[in-house]
Amino acid sequence: MVTQIVRTSILSYKSNGPQVFAYLPVRRKWQRETLLGWLQNRLMTTSKRVQDRSTTKRVQDLEIVTEKWKIVSKVKAVMEILNEEPETIIPVRNLERHRIKINLPKPHKISDFLRKSPKLFELYKDQRGVLWCGMTKEAEDLVEEEGRLIEEHSEKVAEYVTRCLMMSVDRRLRLDKIANFRRDFGLPVDFRDKWVHRYPELFKVVKLVDEVSYLELVSWNPDWAITQLEKRVLGVNESSNHQPGMLSLSFPLRFPSNYKKVYRHREKIDHFQKRSYLSPYADAKGLTAGSLEFDKRAVAIMHELLSFTLEKRLVTDHLTHFRTEFVMPQKLMRLLLKHMGIFYVSERGKRFSVFLTEAYEGQELIEKCPLVVWKEKLLSLVGYREKKKKILTFGDLSDLEDSGLIESSSEHENISMHFGHEDTMVGVEDALLADNDEMNIGEIGLAGWNSEKS
Repeated sequence: MVTQIVRTSILSYKSNGPQVFAYLPVRRKWQRETLLGWLQNRLMTTSKRVQDRSTTKRVQDLEIVTEKWKIVSKVKAVMEILNEEPETIIPVRNLERHRIKINLPKPHKISDFLRKSPKLFELYKDQRGVLWCGMTKEAEDLVEEEGRLIEEHSEKVAEYVTRCLMMSVDRRLRLDKIANFRRDFGLPVDFRDKWVHRYPELFKVVKLVDEVSYLELVSWNPDWAITQLEKRVLGVNESSNHQPGMLSLSFPLRFPSNYKKVYRHREKIDHFQKRSYLSPYADAKGLTAGSLEFDKRAVAIMHELLSFTLEKRLVTDHLTHFRTEFVMPQKLMRLLLKHMGIFYVSERGKRFSVFLTEAYEGQELIEKCPLVVWKEKLLSLVGYREKKKKILTFGDLSDLEDSGLIESSSEHENISMHFGHEDTMVGVEDALLADNDEMNIGEIGLAGWNSEKS
């Protein structure tokens, strides 16, 4: 019986063997892909992602702040594009080339986005029916005011850029990486071409072997080698003999009011707060990656960088660009989430933002610089939704000018938009066609915004 079974198996192999082995590579590939897919799903479900946080760890006020500044960023991008045009006007179809800069995802139309802010943008059609966009008198005045404020802020931001160079391990940073901080620090649009050459006593532009432009520190200022936390806690402002070294300062903590687990982790938090760490301005080449001192110094660097920003907030992508230069861990997001009492990571939109929690009281910054006040003024003119009527053509506008119906005063509504007066404040998603995951009107609470009609 056994002999017959063996004989049958041999005959079967002779006839079907090649076909069986032909399927083996496919089978191995299928098993490998199945195992890989299972591991990926398993890892994704067990990883500590921002989206996996419980609602008790979310700070609704800061999520709302994220939404508001995203609106301002989109509007400012359009204003910057228009301001660079010779006559500060541009065909709307040409704005499609700047969709990434405006950060307006498809399928939303740029023309619809512009119509939502008639106090800032005016639209009209030329004789060929091409739709053009320009700025209102109010918007032009705001652009002029912002330029003046940036100029006044220039000395302070030069200090912040210098201090970033002082914190870097080689005392130099790539110019294109610093440009990521332009709006966060309040740098001018001509930052790369002109502004970097205005302070030769502080820094200079150099090109290394890779032909990439770097900003390099020229002179070390000991008065600036003092962290913002030292200034606040110890009251130290200037010290010509100050040498950065070990610090034993606790970071201010602020947890969500409904987060009760802070009591469970109190011992770990206290242990972290009492641990000494190396100043962000001290040489960190000798630190061991992954050590407790290494991680706390990384927290200190992120705290210092966020203190330099206008809104005490940064896009997390911008922080990760500087991991090597500032000697910070690769898994930076995990460190931010671990220390949620010091930082808060907002998950709104495609890019996460990290806040310095101590700088906020609810939705409001505790200390506002003039550029933040300017942004709030800009925001007060955004988000109006009015009854849309026909956009006037160039010929219609000429007739109105001849009849004296068009005035340049910002106290009058833009006639080129020709909106009715069914003014109602709407939610961020409705008003400005922002990202698909924007909040609704109930979450944003637009009732507190300036709804005064012109």
